[in-house]
Amino acid sequence: MGKTGLVIEGGGMRGIYAAGVLDVLMDYDLSIDGIIGVSAGAIHGCSYISGQKGRSIRYYKKYCTDERFMSMKSFLKTGNVVGTQFCYHDLPEKLDPFDYEAFRKSGIRFYVGCSNLVTGKPEYFPITDMKEQIDLVRASASLPLLSQIVDYQGMKLLDGGCTDSIPVRAFRKMGYEKNLVILTRPDGYVKKKEHYLFSGWIYRKYPNFRRALSQRHLRYNAEVEDIRKLERGKSVYVIRPSQDLTIGRLTKDPEEIQHVYDIGREDALRVMDEVLAWNRQE
Repeated sequence: MGKTGLVIEGGGMRGIYAAGVLDVLMDYDLSIDGIIGVSAGAIHGCSYISGQKGRSIRYYKKYCTDERFMSMKSFLKTGNVVGTQFCYHDLPEKLDPFDYEAFRKSGIRFYVGCSNLVTGKPEYFPITDMKEQIDLVRASASLPLLSQIVDYQGMKLLDGGCTDSIPVRAFRKMGYEKNLVILTRPDGYVKKKEHYLFSGWIYRKYPNFRRALSQRHLRYNAEVEDIRKLERGKSVYVIRPSQDLTIGRLTKDPEEIQHVYDIGREDALRVMDEVLAWNRQE
Protein backbone atom coordinates (compact mmCIF):
# COMPACT_ATOMS: atom_id res chain seq x y z
CA MET A 1 0.00 0.00 0.00
CA GLY A 2 1.16 3.58 -0.63
CA LYS A 3 1.71 6.38 1.83
CA THR A 4 -0.36 6.81 4.98
CA GLY A 5 -2.30 10.02 5.40
CA LEU A 6 -4.38 11.81 7.99
CA VAL A 7 -7.50 13.65 6.76
CA ILE A 8 -9.12 16.20 9.09
CA GLU A 9 -12.61 17.59 8.59
CA GLY A 10 -13.43 21.14 9.70
CA GLY A 11 -16.68 22.61 11.00
CA GLY A 12 -15.94 25.89 12.77
CA MET A 13 -15.76 25.50 16.55
CA ARG A 14 -16.85 21.87 16.09
CA GLY A 15 -13.30 21.33 14.89
CA ILE A 16 -12.02 21.47 18.46
CA TYR A 17 -13.18 17.83 18.61
CA ALA A 18 -10.43 17.03 16.07
CA ALA A 19 -7.93 18.91 18.26
CA GLY A 20 -8.78 16.55 21.12
CA VAL A 21 -8.25 13.52 18.88
CA LEU A 22 -4.96 14.91 17.56
CA ASP A 23 -3.61 15.55 21.04
CA VAL A 24 -4.17 11.88 21.88
CA LEU A 25 -2.54 10.77 18.63
CA MET A 26 0.59 12.73 19.58
CA ASP A 27 1.17 10.32 22.44
CA TYR A 28 1.49 7.34 20.09
CA ASP A 29 4.09 6.44 17.50
CA LEU A 30 1.87 6.54 14.43
CA SER A 31 3.35 6.26 10.99
CA ILE A 32 1.92 9.27 9.14
CA ASP A 33 3.41 10.53 5.88
CA GLY A 34 1.07 13.44 5.19
CA ILE A 35 -1.86 15.42 6.55
CA ILE A 36 -4.59 17.28 4.72
CA GLY A 37 -6.84 19.59 6.70
CA VAL A 38 -9.87 21.58 5.65
CA SER A 39 -10.98 24.76 7.41
CA ALA A 40 -10.69 24.14 11.18
CA GLY A 41 -9.02 20.86 10.28
CA ALA A 42 -6.17 22.85 8.77
CA ILE A 43 -5.98 25.12 11.84
CA HIS A 44 -5.56 22.17 14.20
CA GLY A 45 -3.59 19.90 11.89
CA CYS A 46 -0.61 22.24 11.72
CA SER A 47 -0.11 22.05 15.51
CA TYR A 48 0.03 18.25 15.23
CA ILE A 49 2.91 18.56 12.78
CA SER A 50 4.77 21.04 15.00
CA GLY A 51 4.26 18.66 17.94
CA GLN A 52 2.52 21.26 20.11
CA LYS A 53 0.16 19.14 22.14
CA GLY A 54 -2.54 21.17 23.89
CA ARG A 55 -1.90 24.33 21.91
CA SER A 56 -5.30 24.48 20.21
CA ILE A 57 -7.43 24.04 23.31
CA ARG A 58 -5.18 26.42 25.26
CA TYR A 59 -5.51 29.40 22.95
CA TYR A 60 -9.12 28.70 21.97
CA LYS A 61 -10.20 28.84 25.61
CA LYS A 62 -8.02 31.82 26.40
CA TYR A 63 -9.06 34.00 23.48
CA CYS A 64 -12.53 32.80 22.39
CA THR A 65 -14.22 35.73 24.17
CA ASP A 66 -11.72 38.25 22.79
CA GLU A 67 -13.38 40.31 20.06
CA ARG A 68 -10.09 40.30 18.13
CA PHE A 69 -10.26 36.50 17.91
CA MET A 70 -13.78 36.14 16.55
CA SER A 71 -16.69 38.55 16.75
CA MET A 72 -19.38 40.36 14.82
CA LYS A 73 -17.54 43.58 15.70
CA SER A 74 -14.55 42.25 13.75
CA PHE A 75 -16.86 41.31 10.88
CA LEU A 76 -18.45 44.76 10.74
CA LYS A 77 -15.04 46.48 10.86
CA THR A 78 -13.09 44.25 8.49
CA GLY A 79 -15.47 41.88 6.70
CA ASN A 80 -13.88 38.95 8.56
CA VAL A 81 -15.61 37.43 11.58
CA VAL A 82 -12.25 35.90 12.51
CA GLY A 83 -9.65 38.60 13.07
CA THR A 84 -6.92 38.25 10.44
CA GLN A 85 -4.13 40.15 12.17
CA PHE A 86 -4.85 38.70 15.59
CA CYS A 87 -5.46 35.03 14.69
CA TYR A 88 -2.92 34.56 11.92
CA HIS A 89 -0.12 36.85 13.05
CA ASP A 90 -0.31 38.17 16.63
CA LEU A 91 -1.35 34.84 18.12
CA PRO A 92 1.05 32.39 16.39
CA GLU A 93 3.96 34.84 16.22
CA LYS A 94 3.77 36.35 19.72
CA LEU A 95 0.94 35.38 22.09
CA ASP A 96 1.04 31.58 21.77
CA PRO A 97 4.03 31.00 19.49
CA PHE A 98 3.75 28.39 16.78
CA ASP A 99 6.91 26.29 16.41
CA TYR A 100 7.70 27.10 12.77
CA GLU A 101 11.04 25.29 12.92
CA ALA A 102 9.57 22.05 14.28
CA PHE A 103 6.91 22.19 11.56
CA ARG A 104 9.58 22.61 8.89
CA LYS A 105 11.67 19.71 10.19
CA SER A 106 8.85 17.28 10.93
CA GLY A 107 9.09 15.30 7.70
CA ILE A 108 5.29 15.13 7.47
CA ARG A 109 3.81 16.74 4.37
CA PHE A 110 0.98 19.18 5.06
CA TYR A 111 -1.79 20.24 2.69
CA VAL A 112 -4.81 22.49 3.06
CA GLY A 113 -7.99 22.41 1.05
CA CYS A 114 -9.45 25.66 -0.29
CA SER A 115 -12.29 26.56 -2.65
CA ASN A 116 -11.55 28.39 -5.91
CA LEU A 117 -14.37 30.88 -6.49
CA VAL A 118 -13.77 31.23 -10.23
CA THR A 119 -13.83 27.52 -11.02
CA GLY A 120 -16.07 26.40 -8.17
CA LYS A 121 -13.60 23.54 -7.63
CA PRO A 122 -11.36 22.57 -4.70
CA GLU A 123 -7.65 23.40 -4.61
CA TYR A 124 -5.13 21.47 -2.51
CA PHE A 125 -2.01 23.36 -1.52
CA PRO A 126 1.17 21.96 0.04
CA ILE A 127 2.36 24.07 2.97
CA THR A 128 6.11 24.04 3.62
CA ASP A 129 6.44 27.37 5.48
CA MET A 130 3.62 28.22 7.87
CA LYS A 131 4.65 31.84 8.28
CA GLU A 132 5.06 32.60 4.57
CA GLN A 133 2.01 30.60 3.47
CA ILE A 134 -0.32 31.47 6.34
CA ASP A 135 -2.80 33.07 3.92
CA LEU A 136 -3.53 29.61 2.50
CA VAL A 137 -4.45 28.34 5.96
CA ARG A 138 -6.56 31.46 6.43
CA ALA A 139 -8.27 30.90 3.08
CA SER A 140 -9.07 27.30 3.99
CA ALA A 141 -10.85 28.52 7.14
CA SER A 142 -12.53 31.62 5.67
CA LEU A 143 -16.24 30.94 6.03
CA PRO A 144 -18.41 32.11 3.11
CA LEU A 145 -20.43 35.27 3.81
CA LEU A 146 -18.48 35.86 7.04
CA SER A 147 -15.06 36.36 5.46
CA GLN A 148 -13.36 38.41 2.81
CA ILE A 149 -12.22 36.56 -0.29
CA VAL A 150 -8.52 35.68 -0.01
CA ASP A 151 -6.38 36.57 -3.03
CA TYR A 152 -3.49 34.17 -3.51
CA GLN A 153 -1.31 34.09 -6.63
CA GLY A 154 -4.15 35.31 -8.79
CA MET A 155 -6.72 32.93 -7.31
CA LYS A 156 -9.82 33.89 -5.35
CA LEU A 157 -10.13 31.51 -2.40
CA LEU A 158 -12.47 30.70 0.48
CA ASP A 159 -13.33 27.85 2.88
CA GLY A 160 -12.28 24.47 1.52
CA GLY A 161 -15.35 22.82 3.00
CA CYS A 162 -17.52 24.48 0.36
CA THR A 163 -16.13 22.24 -2.37
CA ASP A 164 -14.48 19.26 -0.62
CA SER A 165 -15.18 18.87 3.08
CA ILE A 166 -13.45 15.50 3.53
CA PRO A 167 -10.80 15.14 0.79
CA VAL A 168 -10.06 11.43 1.13
CA ARG A 169 -10.42 10.73 -2.58
CA ALA A 170 -8.18 13.67 -3.44
CA PHE A 171 -5.53 12.51 -0.98
CA ARG A 172 -5.64 8.98 -2.38
CA LYS A 173 -4.93 10.41 -5.83
CA MET A 174 -1.86 12.11 -4.35
CA GLY A 175 -0.56 8.71 -3.29
CA TYR A 176 -1.92 8.56 0.26
CA GLU A 177 -3.79 5.31 -0.24
CA LYS A 178 -4.24 4.49 3.45
CA ASN A 179 -5.91 7.17 5.55
CA LEU A 180 -6.88 7.86 9.13
CA VAL A 181 -9.88 10.18 8.94
CA ILE A 182 -11.10 12.48 11.70
CA LEU A 183 -14.71 13.53 11.20
CA THR A 184 -16.61 16.08 13.26
CA ARG A 185 -20.07 14.64 12.60
CA PRO A 186 -21.37 11.43 14.23
CA ASP A 187 -22.18 8.21 12.46
CA GLY A 188 -25.44 8.46 10.54
CA TYR A 189 -25.27 12.22 9.97
CA VAL A 190 -26.82 13.32 6.68
CA LYS A 191 -26.17 16.88 5.55
CA LYS A 192 -29.21 18.85 4.46
CA LYS A 193 -29.29 21.58 1.85
CA GLU A 194 -28.06 24.85 3.30
CA HIS A 195 -29.37 28.26 2.32
CA TYR A 196 -26.69 30.92 2.12
CA LEU A 197 -28.59 34.19 2.44
CA PHE A 198 -27.47 36.90 0.00
CA SER A 199 -24.89 34.56 -1.59
CA GLY A 200 -26.45 35.10 -5.01
CA TRP A 201 -25.70 38.81 -4.75
CA ILE A 202 -22.43 38.68 -2.81
CA TYR A 203 -20.93 36.05 -5.14
CA ARG A 204 -22.69 37.23 -8.29
CA LYS A 205 -19.36 37.33 -10.15
CA TYR A 206 -18.71 33.67 -9.31
CA PRO A 207 -21.53 31.50 -10.70
CA ASN A 208 -19.47 28.32 -10.38
CA PHE A 209 -18.94 28.96 -6.68
CA ARG A 210 -22.64 29.71 -6.17
CA ARG A 211 -23.45 26.39 -7.82
CA ALA A 212 -20.92 24.63 -5.57
CA LEU A 213 -22.56 26.12 -2.47
CA SER A 214 -26.02 24.97 -3.60
CA GLN A 215 -24.73 21.41 -4.14
CA ARG A 216 -22.55 21.19 -1.06
CA HIS A 217 -24.84 18.78 0.77
CA LEU A 218 -24.86 16.36 -2.16
CA ARG A 219 -21.06 16.24 -2.33
CA TYR A 220 -20.74 15.87 1.42
CA ASN A 221 -23.14 12.96 1.67
CA ALA A 222 -21.48 11.25 -1.31
CA GLU A 223 -18.07 11.67 0.37
CA VAL A 224 -19.34 10.10 3.57
CA GLU A 225 -20.68 7.13 1.61
CA ASP A 226 -17.34 6.78 -0.20
CA ILE A 227 -15.55 6.78 3.15
CA ARG A 228 -17.86 4.03 4.44
CA LYS A 229 -16.90 1.82 1.51
CA LEU A 230 -13.19 2.47 2.00
CA GLU A 231 -13.61 1.85 5.72
CA ARG A 232 -15.08 -1.58 5.02
CA GLY A 233 -12.07 -2.29 2.82
CA LYS A 234 -9.67 -1.33 5.63
CA SER A 235 -7.87 1.37 3.60
CA VAL A 236 -9.54 3.97 5.84
CA TYR A 237 -9.97 4.10 9.60
CA VAL A 238 -12.45 6.70 10.86
CA ILE A 239 -12.58 8.43 14.22
CA ARG A 240 -15.95 10.16 14.49
CA PRO A 241 -17.87 11.75 17.38
CA SER A 242 -19.64 9.26 19.63
CA GLN A 243 -22.42 11.82 20.07
CA ASP A 244 -23.84 14.80 18.24
CA LEU A 245 -21.67 17.89 18.76
CA THR A 246 -24.20 20.63 19.45
CA ILE A 247 -21.56 23.35 19.81
CA GLY A 248 -22.31 26.44 17.75
CA ARG A 249 -20.09 27.18 14.76
CA LEU A 250 -19.07 30.49 16.34
CA THR A 251 -19.52 29.77 20.05
CA LYS A 252 -17.61 31.84 22.60
CA ASP A 253 -18.24 29.57 25.60
CA PRO A 254 -14.94 28.19 27.01
CA GLU A 255 -16.70 25.41 28.91
CA GLU A 256 -18.49 24.17 25.80
CA ILE A 257 -15.23 24.28 23.86
CA GLN A 258 -13.52 22.22 26.57
CA HIS A 259 -16.42 19.74 26.60
CA VAL A 260 -16.19 19.05 22.87
CA TYR A 261 -12.40 18.78 23.05
CA ASP A 262 -12.77 16.24 25.87
CA ILE A 263 -15.18 14.16 23.78
CA GLY A 264 -12.52 14.05 21.07
CA ARG A 265 -9.91 12.84 23.55
CA GLU A 266 -12.23 10.21 25.01
CA ASP A 267 -13.28 8.91 21.59
CA ALA A 268 -9.66 8.66 20.46
CA LEU A 269 -8.49 6.90 23.61
CA ARG A 270 -11.32 4.38 23.27
CA VAL A 271 -10.14 3.22 19.84
CA MET A 272 -6.37 3.70 20.00
CA ASP A 273 -5.61 -0.02 20.16
CA GLU A 274 -7.57 -0.49 16.94
CA VAL A 275 -5.91 2.55 15.34
CA LEU A 276 -2.44 1.24 16.17
CA ALA A 277 -3.26 -2.21 14.78
CA TRP A 278 -4.68 -0.65 11.60
CA ASN A 279 -1.64 1.62 11.28
CA ARG A 280 0.71 -1.37 11.40
CA GLN A 281 -1.07 -3.21 8.60
CA GLU A 282 0.59 -3.18 5.20
